[in-house]
Amino acid sequence: MMGKVTLRNLAAHKIRLVLTAVAVILGVAFVAGTLIFTDSMNKQFDDLFSRVGTNVAVDVRAKKVVEGDDDGMAVQPVPATVLKALQGVEGVKDPKGNVSGYAAVVGKDGKIVGTAQNGPPQIGTNWTTGGSYDLKSGRAPQGPGEVVIDAKTAEKGKLAVGDTTRVVTAGPPARMRIVGLADTGNLMGATLTAFDTPTAQRLMLKPGYFTDIEMGSTGVSQAELRDRVAKVLPSGTEAVTGEKLREETKSDIATMMNFFRIFLLVFALISIFVGSFIIFNTFSMLVAQRTRELALLRAIGAARGQVTRAVIGEAVAVGVVGSTLGLAAGAGLASLLQTQMGDAGQGGLTFTKTPVIWAYTVGIVVTVVSAYFPARRAAKIPPVAAMRDDVALPQRSLRIRIALGSLLTLAGAGLIGAGLAGNGGSPVALVGVGAFAVFIGVAMLAPVISVPVVKVLGAPFARLMGAPGRLARQNALRNPRRTAATAAALMIGLALITTVNVLGATMRASVDEQVDAQFGADYLVQSEGAGSIGGEVAGKIGSTPGVTSATPTYAGGAKIDGKKASYMSGDVAVIAKAAKLKVTSGGTRIGDAGIMVNEDTAKDHGWKVGAVVPVQFTDGRTERLTLTGVFAKSNLIGNTIISQPAYLRHTVKPSVDAIVVDAAPSAATKTALESTLKDYPNLKVSDQTSLKADARKQVDGFVTFLTILLAMSVIIAAVGVVNTLALSVIERTREIGLLRAIGISRRQLRRMIRVESIVIAVFGAVLGMGIGVAFGAALQNALADQGLGVLAVPYGTLVIYLVVAAVIGVLAALWPAWRAGRMDVLKAISTE
Repeated sequence: MMGKVTLRNLAAHKIRLVLTAVAVILGVAFVAGTLIFTDSMNKQFDDLFSRVGTNVAVDVRAKKVVEGDDDGMAVQPVPATVLKALQGVEGVKDPKGNVSGYAAVVGKDGKIVGTAQNGPPQIGTNWTTGGSYDLKSGRAPQGPGEVVIDAKTAEKGKLAVGDTTRVVTAGPPARMRIVGLADTGNLMGATLTAFDTPTAQRLMLKPGYFTDIEMGSTGVSQAELRDRVAKVLPSGTEAVTGEKLREETKSDIATMMNFFRIFLLVFALISIFVGSFIIFNTFSMLVAQRTRELALLRAIGAARGQVTRAVIGEAVAVGVVGSTLGLAAGAGLASLLQTQMGDAGQGGLTFTKTPVIWAYTVGIVVTVVSAYFPARRAAKIPPVAAMRDDVALPQRSLRIRIALGSLLTLAGAGLIGAGLAGNGGSPVALVGVGAFAVFIGVAMLAPVISVPVVKVLGAPFARLMGAPGRLARQNALRNPRRTAATAAALMIGLALITTVNVLGATMRASVDEQVDAQFGADYLVQSEGAGSIGGEVAGKIGSTPGVTSATPTYAGGAKIDGKKASYMSGDVAVIAKAAKLKVTSGGTRIGDAGIMVNEDTAKDHGWKVGAVVPVQFTDGRTERLTLTGVFAKSNLIGNTIISQPAYLRHTVKPSVDAIVVDAAPSAATKTALESTLKDYPNLKVSDQTSLKADARKQVDGFVTFLTILLAMSVIIAAVGVVNTLALSVIERTREIGLLRAIGISRRQLRRMIRVESIVIAVFGAVLGMGIGVAFGAALQNALADQGLGVLAVPYGTLVIYLVVAAVIGVLAALWPAWRAGRMDVLKAISTE
């Protein structure tokens, strides 16, 4: 019987439950879309790696100074003499030396094809017969002026076989003729440029060296062949099996994709968390409106458990429908994410059981858990209540709620403080748990907070709009719990968005301050994308009219006192001037074997000027450098400076990281510099203003990305406002009929509901933005030593969010207000 009751209630409240299902759909869509997208990308990477290096049994490479260091600085070349030695090892088949590095093609428009900050790699390599790629048309490169590029790069750059183009590497851009197009399959957006081996060595490495040497096997197992090869290798090199090589690459990609999956799932869980407020609120109102009906069920013999199961049954049905539609919407979201990946998202969607399982688990569990407490409350309705006309669910005292909410808020703030201070085993987990506790605590306190805040927010409407404004304020105050639950959903989304925007504004202000305080050069020349700067560029810049000096700087990686570290190298006097370096002890006369560190590094290691510091460079050799100076913290320099001669002694092919330019700071000088570098489309000239603008652009992009992800929770919250108002209108049907009967017009009635919606939405926004500013200030205070030294609150943006919240209130009220205005007065009055 109770099953029929559940089905009848579902049929009788279709619109209400559809609105509830929307919250489930949006939350599940985020979860399912994330899982489908990452599964699809993993499948594409697996397909790519199954093609690359399939015939490699053993690979010879330089040993990494720091295990897991894949930033490019740790890669040392392998001498060509090793290739000759390998040819005499029994079991080795077709050993081939590989050369790889950065190489980019300039298209017909004069711009580098596929260049992007932190975008897909631009791969330069040597073309080998029987390698990983096949020719689609043309032939292999055979001389210093010939090149093969991948077909997709040719299409983007509007290039074809026979065309002459410029190729950008670490040296001067070279004019080359395209002699072939390679079929690379789906390289996930990466570009491929291939030269003959001598040309590749000259442009990207050094003559007589390879990046690595790969070989097949004549029948010997990979492990046996690896051991045989290892016996003829010089120190500093190692042999690994092809299987291990492919697994390392797959592991790196898997780590990246897992991070991306967790990153997106965090936002999905935020949306689901917000949706749970909506579901709880909806079922609470549905149960309250059906109090007499449920009491009648109890009166005719239904047990408490049966009433609970009937309400839970409705929740399960909503969860199943919402999960099904959410799964379908998730597939659409995954497809949309793939289109944003460009060439990297060309492989189509991959469906596994994981998104399906999690979609239904999340959708049903969240819905049932959110409906459980309203269901329990429904079961406690006494049968005698069916005989009363004005029956209502009993409300608990707010005292326990206030005490528990206060405790959770204080405990959450304490956990956030401990996490930001770095105390405990996992600071990130502490901050996350603390933020969750604060949200729950504030949500529990919201009914108490709502009364004074709603009175203030509603006062202007009451004064300006007369009776509709006063009624709207009273309606919002009538049930503080409901108002708080509705506003809490919006509070969470806007709290997180506000936190992100406060951090963004803080980062922009802090970067501006750092550039003003630490950038003392007139111009800085840097490479856009992953490429480096050729050694000849500094000389060309130095001869530019208006330029007094152009000094190259280098970046490297090493083990310093046994720990992985990055460092800067170059003319230390120029670096110190360009970075306005404050030397606190010693000096900048670093010599041929000197090192400088900042104060924190010196303190951590107990070093003083004159100390001997062991440094293991990327070639595996260790030098004992003398500490000649200690400087104050500099975000532009980093922690360490090593003398240029020491850097050059351990680097086969020096790579210029940036060029510091002293010149007359005028528009004419900058124009002259850009003219000098017109043949280098990968290089950019920056002054203090453009450095700030570039930093702001990156911060703005990151803030916008996070805000878009968090917008899903705001959309779900808006659905919650619609739901609450719609149910509230139904609940107040008789009251609305009486208002119409005593003379209130349809327009006034709609205005009343709109104002009520606006007040609730703005209350949630004010609460959320207040929490967001507090979170942002706490994060800035904790990260002040990491470069966020200036707290900035984007007041203009917050005002815009407040207006957006009011607009959300207006839009959310459209349908409930329209429905209220269309009610038949006599039928409404006669409603029980």
